[in-house]
Amino acid sequence: MESAKGHKILVVDDIQDNVTMLTAHLRTRGYKTFSANDGLEAINSANKEKPDLIMLDINMPKMNGLDACCKLKQQPETKMIPIILITANSNVDEIVKGFEVGADDYLIKPFNYMEMLARVRSMLRIWDAQQELLKVNEVLDELNRDLEKKVQEQVGELERVNRLRRFFSPQIVDTITSENSSAVLGEHRREITVVFLDLRNFTSFSEKASPHEVIQTIRELHELIGPIIFRYRGTLERFTGDGLMVFLGDPEPMDDHPVQAVNMGIEIRDKVEILRSSWADKGYNLALGIGIGTGEASLGTIGFEGRLDYAAIGVVTNLSARICSKAKGGQILVSQTTYEVVKEQFETIPCGEIDFKGFSKLQPVYEIGSKK
Repeated sequence: MESAKGHKILVVDDIQDNVTMLTAHLRTRGYKTFSANDGLEAINSANKEKPDLIMLDINMPKMNGLDACCKLKQQPETKMIPIILITANSNVDEIVKGFEVGADDYLIKPFNYMEMLARVRSMLRIWDAQQELLKVNEVLDELNRDLEKKVQEQVGELERVNRLRRFFSPQIVDTITSENSSAVLGEHRREITVVFLDLRNFTSFSEKASPHEVIQTIRELHELIGPIIFRYRGTLERFTGDGLMVFLGDPEPMDDHPVQAVNMGIEIRDKVEILRSSWADKGYNLALGIGIGTGEASLGTIGFEGRLDYAAIGVVTNLSARICSKAKGGQILVSQTTYEVVKEQFETIPCGEIDFKGFSKLQPVYEIGSKK
């Protein structure tokens, strides 16, 4: 039954008997009705009551049905309401004109009331479908607005992350932007492998070379070895002028960090050897020394408000720096703890025990050759 939906129908006719008969048939089917007696009154009633269907006679005083239909279809608030024009004139030109001004259907007097009810049901089904579609579109619009907002937020987040990646290692950026960043970047101790890289003869080179040559040389070195460090998931802690400090095993845990550190060192050494030939052509007597050590370190953020770093502090960092200082150009030296883990996988050469400043005992050092 149509009454279940509670449809409202506006019946417009200047003859009251016609209105009475039409509304009586509609109400028996459960429709809610209200009426108007001319075109102007129909427009006012439609604006006020917002009916689901308008049944509009054509021949009326003040404003006829065709003009009223045209006006209703031009108003944003009523243009979607279906209109059935009612006329005693079967003239084709009038019917065509009615459709041209926006009518959705026609009834020609005298009409069969069963046919009238069928046409009403048809128009109301279209109206209901339009209303459902409007609701769906509203939901889609809301979802699109939410999606656009989320996309904008994601784009902003990606831009922020990309800016961070210009200054921090990928592991640090990923950790900073993760949900448990505070826990991961908080103070803790962990075994890591520290790698120091340092250019030999750089001081004398920088004294003689122009500022452009100095900066360009450092850039060439960093552009070469930076991608290698990140590929081995190394955390770049800091640049040290003509060198770098990298550690593996934190904040991203890594079971085989000593082996990966040595693999990384070998690849860097071999690539820099190629770069050395171009430096030599320019008269630069530069070479890279590498020192590697494994051990426990204290890790966490250090610095002050506005400038923080993620750092590894401990004996292992000092030892790795001292070992690097003893490495000649093209040489990779490792500590005893690193050697014990990697000796089965790489060719090694004992370099004896070295007395390093700040250490009470002599420290065994080994040179890394190639992979076995």
